[in-house]
Amino acid sequence: MTSPEPGPGPLQFLWFFPTSGDVRFFGSAEGQRKSDNRYLRVMAQALDSLGYYGALLPTGSFCEDAWIVASSLVTHTERLRYLVALRPGSIVPAESARQASAFDRLSGGRLLLNVVTGGVAGDMHGDGNFLGHDERYQQTREFLHVWRAMMRGEKVDFDGKYFRSKDGRMIFPPVQDPYPPLYFGGASPAGREVAVEHCDVYLTWGEPPAQVAESIADVKARAAARGRTMRFGIRLHFIVRDTDEQAWAAANALIDKIPDDMIAAAQAKFKVADSVGQRRMQALHGGDRNKLEISPNLWAGVGLVRSGSATALVGSPATVAERIKEYQSLGIDTVIGSGYPHLEEAYRVAEGVFPHLNIAPSGATRVEAKPSVLGGRGMAVLTPEDHARVQQGKQQAAG
Repeated sequence: MTSPEPGPGPLQFLWFFPTSGDVRFFGSAEGQRKSDNRYLRVMAQALDSLGYYGALLPTGSFCEDAWIVASSLVTHTERLRYLVALRPGSIVPAESARQASAFDRLSGGRLLLNVVTGGVAGDMHGDGNFLGHDERYQQTREFLHVWRAMMRGEKVDFDGKYFRSKDGRMIFPPVQDPYPPLYFGGASPAGREVAVEHCDVYLTWGEPPAQVAESIADVKARAAARGRTMRFGIRLHFIVRDTDEQAWAAANALIDKIPDDMIAAAQAKFKVADSVGQRRMQALHGGDRNKLEISPNLWAGVGLVRSGSATALVGSPATVAERIKEYQSLGIDTVIGSGYPHLEEAYRVAEGVFPHLNIAPSGATRVEAKPSVLGGRGMAVLTPEDHARVQQGKQQAAG
């Protein structure tokens, strides 16, 4: 194994759980895999042993529920962290805070949170959220204001346009102080303002380095205006083989079975999405099979039929590592990767690419959960204030 060369700081490298199913080729049933609990458990344990920092679980109507899947897997791993979605348009802040805190406590502090305001075309209406693009971010701002205050242990009284709370509080605090890290990926100005106000890690999709640099500069400036700093991550697919030539052959094979009418239908659906990030992804290639290498070793073929993250780094381990270092030089310290099939590509990336990089240790130190604010009184309905009044009454009676 080669020693990593001096360079950027430690890189947190996460992977992805394909909870809607896994494939070997797009547009073909050949080699398809059902993502049942057995397959996902094998993947989770592989990621745990390979040294991945964590793994992202997708969210939406097209996949299994992220919280249920993460809960089913976490006890089968020791160090792996789970990046699970917060959906401000689908749940109230108090219930979301209790859910997140319980997972963080029972996992020993292995929860990461991905704030998801939008969704694929049609998902938001199907979930009952008919707010417009920018108004959804206003809803997210209110949600995070209440959610963060409760997770910090504050008593919350809030009367907003979208959420209200009276005497809201957390009884069981999270392990991570003050709460698990918040990741955010909105590409619009409205989204970025929410990110710099409330979140910790800003995520960009895999655009060419010059565009990523522009996004980072914009978010840094917005954060500085609020007296804050942000960390930055990138979402990418990977196609890694022993040589560059073999990797490009694998990339072409991945999309070779997609019929043109399927590409046209997918591209038409992407065009009606109100996601700025989705439109930016689509603009990289325009659905043209002949315009897919949009930057050296950055390939947009995944985006012909897949929404969301749509680009892959393609090449040998050394080549891919060099491209990752380019992103690191811009300020990226987190990579969330995936590949097809996800289990095999996770091994290729970890065994081939990791030795060329300064990978952050995956070992999460298990932290014992703090006691409840009720001091272990079980299902007691009395609050600390109630107990204080009882004690005060006893003292007055004794005096």
